[in-house]
Amino acid sequence: MKKGKEVKKAADPASSDLNLSDQGSKNEKYYHDLMALSRVSAAISGLHELDDILRIGLDNVLNIMNGTVGGIMLLDELSQTLFYCVYHGLSDKYAEEMRLKLGEGIAGKVAQSGRAVLLEDISSEPNAARIDLVSLEGLRAFISVPLRAKDNVLGVMNVASHVPHSFTKEDVYLLHSIGDQLGTAIEQAILHERLRKARERLRKLARQNLVAEEEERRRIARELHDETSQSLSGIALQLEVLIEKSANSGNQDAQFIAGLKKVQALTVQVHKEVSRVISNLHPAVLDTLGLVAAVRQHAKNRLQPLNINVTVEVKGTEMRFPPDVEAALFRVVQGTIGNIAEHSKAKNASIVLVYQPDEFSLSISDDGQGFDVSKITDVEESGRGRGLFSMRERIGFLGGTSGIESKIGAGATVWAKIPIGQDIRYDENKSTGN
Repeated sequence: MKKGKEVKKAADPASSDLNLSDQGSKNEKYYHDLMALSRVSAAISGLHELDDILRIGLDNVLNIMNGTVGGIMLLDELSQTLFYCVYHGLSDKYAEEMRLKLGEGIAGKVAQSGRAVLLEDISSEPNAARIDLVSLEGLRAFISVPLRAKDNVLGVMNVASHVPHSFTKEDVYLLHSIGDQLGTAIEQAILHERLRKARERLRKLARQNLVAEEEERRRIARELHDETSQSLSGIALQLEVLIEKSANSGNQDAQFIAGLKKVQALTVQVHKEVSRVISNLHPAVLDTLGLVAAVRQHAKNRLQPLNINVTVEVKGTEMRFPPDVEAALFRVVQGTIGNIAEHSKAKNASIVLVYQPDEFSLSISDDGQGFDVSKITDVEESGRGRGLFSMRERIGFLGGTSGIESKIGAGATVWAKIPIGQDIRYDENKSTGN
């Protein structure tokens, strides 16, 4: 008996081509989805403005899905209501009136459950909200996916068409992935906005504190001048009169007269100290003669007793600024001069005030021992660094910029610039603090 020859069945060429074609289609779809996710990620990365994130995210999704109708609804935390934030291909009437509670309608259920919903024809869906609006809009195929950040649903993304259509599971997976990306980006944008508002509140509080501080300085200085200083002057004058009367009356009590003279000298000394305190709190010359005169007076009184030669140079035509502005600029000069007096070990200092049509600038330099600016990154408990950051705040609130340049052994220069030729006032802090 002959052995039968094993016969191998020839492969069907058509079947082989079909398998290769299917595999190629799957690979192409997989590549397409990865590219779509990459495009969305690249488009929204680095963005902080919520509207920009939502708009770019929606545009990319509609391009990926070859769709022309869609929108993103965000969840309002207080009212627990979904509302359209960005949309394309939908009427304004639909977007404005389609506001849904959690669990209401298709999008409301998606936001509540965190699971996507696909519909071939939403116009015939009994659970759809506002069928009247859906019909007027002519919506048919509809898919809604949640926008999640971790376990929190922040909104939903809806994609629709004007003809019935069956979305695939792959479409759902892709939109879910994009939805998670958008959800994370939305959460970051919300946190960034909260941080921005918190910083703005702190800036407003700091601005108000600076204004209140200056007003309180002015009030205390005025009271010291009108009451304490005047009283001390009166006491010194009365003591002088008593001393003269004692001498003229032939009073030979030397000890008594010496005591009167000692009290009178002490009163004069206290009066000078009070005058110095008044000048530091708020120099009267700042209100009467302006910034330049106040700077000259303070620099001379503070530095010359320490044998530090100081020059004040004015360039351009001097002009008066609003009181709050001049007070802020004077505080910058005052703080810098204080640092020169206490820490610089300088022999010379110069102050230059420059008035230009659109800008005012000042610079204060010394030839002292200098310091490493890079080491001042915060206000230390000892108070080191407070003056620098205070200067940045004051100049920043005037819409200007400021900075400090120094090297060990090479002195230091503090500079500041503010815009003029417009209403100068305390405004948003724009200081770069370089």
